[in-house]
Amino acid sequence: MMDWTDRHCRYFHRLLSPHARLYTEMVTSAALVRGKQLRLLEHSQQEHPVALQLGGSDPQELVEAARFGAQAGYDEINLNVGCPSDRVQSGRFGACLMREPVLVGDCVKAMRDAVSVPVTVKCRIGVDDQDAYADLQHFTETMLAAGVEILAVHARKAWLQGLSPKENREIPPLDYERVYRLKREFPQLRVIINGGITTVEAVQEHLGHVDGVMLGRAAYHDPYVLVRVEEALHGLPRPSRDSVLQHMRPYIEAELARGTLLKHITRHLLGLYQGEPGARGFRRILSEGAHQPGAGWSLIEQAIASVRVVA
Repeated sequence: MMDWTDRHCRYFHRLLSPHARLYTEMVTSAALVRGKQLRLLEHSQQEHPVALQLGGSDPQELVEAARFGAQAGYDEINLNVGCPSDRVQSGRFGACLMREPVLVGDCVKAMRDAVSVPVTVKCRIGVDDQDAYADLQHFTETMLAAGVEILAVHARKAWLQGLSPKENREIPPLDYERVYRLKREFPQLRVIINGGITTVEAVQEHLGHVDGVMLGRAAYHDPYVLVRVEEALHGLPRPSRDSVLQHMRPYIEAELARGTLLKHITRHLLGLYQGEPGARGFRRILSEGAHQPGAGWSLIEQAIASVRVVA
């Protein structure tokens, strides 16, 4: 979710889901340690529980990045070895690291020894031709030996050559049963399933087999699905979409006052009315108006009003 789940997105998603654990976009250890881009760690207290997701392969560099994250107040450090993008491969992190489980284990152990918050791993079920269940089994055993207690598994393998990142989210077939088997064979491990999960019904089905469900792009494109999940799992009443936006107002106005451009926030709101009458008009008003000089809260009021007229 690089360039997607920034702090504005996470604040918005927390309003929709009081119980979910939120994850940052993947931040490279090099950006934090060598690039000194500690601004990437900025987040609000309202986001908690929130995990910092790191990308990297140098144990000492990851240790420094994890320490920065823990000092910044993150509740978890997550090492991503599932991202298949070209820029990730060129930096020797992401999904290509599934070929090097010993190195991943060394990175995890080093971080665990350095910070008190949990260190977790997100991976795929395989990579390229290394996609037999035995490979995933060996990877998991190595993670357990390094002290990993939580493993988030995207139930597709990654093709690092020949497929784009988008194609890697769609073309390799989903194999949920492989993730279920992993949980059965490693009951001491908390297994979180990810990949192609878009409905409350699917979330409930998966929870019959594993310990947790991770929603990625589904929650971004149709964020109100988080409200439906809260209702199904925790019995919380559904807030109206309008009321969610009204609760965003203090945050938005505070951000505008500190110089944040409205477009950096509203891009995360575009899917809120997905599937509802007036959704297209809502998106159009925000998309066309948020980049204009001086755009502020009144634009969001205009977008909300357009939905009410259609409804």
